[in-house]
Amino acid sequence: MNDESSSPKPTTPSSLNYYHPSPSRTIYSDRFIPSRSASNFALFGLSTPPPSDGSTNADNDTSSSSSSAAYTALLRKALFGSDLGVVPPSTPDKKSSPVATPNPVNRNIFRFKSETRQSLHSLSPFGFDDQSTGVTHRPAKAPRIVPRSPYKVLDAPALQDDFYLNLVDWSSHNVLAVGLSNCVYLWNASSSKVTKLCDLGIDETVCSVSWSQQGTTLAVGTSNGEVQIWDVFGCKKVRSMEGHRSRVGALAWNSSMLSSGSRDKSVLHRDPRAQQDFVSKLNGHKSEVCGLKWSYDNHQLASGGNDNRLFIWNQHSTQPVLKYCEHTAAVKAIAWSPHLYGLLASGGGTADRCIRFWNTTTNSHLSCVDTGSQVCNLVWSKNGNELVSTHGYSQNQIVVWRYPNMSKLATLTGHTYRVLYLAISPDGQTIVTGAGDETLRFWNAFPSPKFQNTESEIGASSFGRTYIR
Repeated sequence: MNDESSSPKPTTPSSLNYYHPSPSRTIYSDRFIPSRSASNFALFGLSTPPPSDGSTNADNDTSSSSSSAAYTALLRKALFGSDLGVVPPSTPDKKSSPVATPNPVNRNIFRFKSETRQSLHSLSPFGFDDQSTGVTHRPAKAPRIVPRSPYKVLDAPALQDDFYLNLVDWSSHNVLAVGLSNCVYLWNASSSKVTKLCDLGIDETVCSVSWSQQGTTLAVGTSNGEVQIWDVFGCKKVRSMEGHRSRVGALAWNSSMLSSGSRDKSVLHRDPRAQQDFVSKLNGHKSEVCGLKWSYDNHQLASGGNDNRLFIWNQHSTQPVLKYCEHTAAVKAIAWSPHLYGLLASGGGTADRCIRFWNTTTNSHLSCVDTGSQVCNLVWSKNGNELVSTHGYSQNQIVVWRYPNMSKLATLTGHTYRVLYLAISPDGQTIVTGAGDETLRFWNAFPSPKFQNTESEIGASSFGRTYIR
């Protein structure tokens, strides 16, 4: 039987070894040959390789090898520098063809261009586009200028040079009370009228004065431990209250209640409406109480003593609820911030010279500033986050501070003795300072209240020097 019909047909080489792809399919190769058609050879100082013109494979290999060697050499120089002394190894089966020296380029390839550098604002996730709606760039605010000279000086004969006394206070009705020896004088800041309120006699001297919050009643502490309450409009004494065994150098009003601090180391709470002389007695200090201030909400009383202690009391405590012992000298200067609840400033005497800040709500010591001289008084601005300190040994200066960085806005000089007394006007712009040089000096230390463009009625135009009595 003839099997030729079932035998396989001989194959031709073309049908066995060659594959004819579809014209629509892309041909892929197993060898990756980089295309440098999009390369920026001018960036590296190289000329663009000429287009293919049908030259031999040898010529193409030579040109490709030359470009690759030049690129490698230039890249190595840019990355590692030209002075490393490293000789690249040669490939044994290929001969390096001579390569022309490329044009010099900057070795710091990845350096930012100056015109493309971005500001720090552009790195913020919130953006700082100058054209953005609602975003404005304001110039830095110029520092406030504080006049370096007092606008008024009053002679105050017999104003005592005693660190532990508090002889000056300014009422809400713009009347200044000053204790001079055994008398109390009232100076009306609006009219400059002087009134003699009382004379204690030759056996007593005035040790402290303090206005009630209403500005109609004045408390006077005396050298024999008595506290007198005076009606200033009627110029008459309402009552006298005893209880202390020694002089009363510190007074502080809390609404209708009055607190007094004495050399007998005690603090007495008094209610002028009650029959008894005092309603409670606070014990804690080991020496004379010379500083006393109620907080603005009338909930906390701060007391400072010659025992270098600062105590905090509440309305009902007879023992201090907080004790601060960081000062190393007498604490007379005490001031509550009218802006931040529980923020208290205190100052130490000659051996301390520091202003310290406390948070009485968290019982924490916030900061400390060494002023370089005895701190006699402190008062906060009512219109801004600033405060004034007055000083004694050895510079007798007055300093206006910006809180909380405690940068000095101004240093005021003029007193020749320790600046022992300080009070602030009801509008919050003016302070008055008193010293053992027997003068009272008025300074425009603080800014005016917000949205207030009128000048203070204290009389800044009334320059000159007059007597307070």
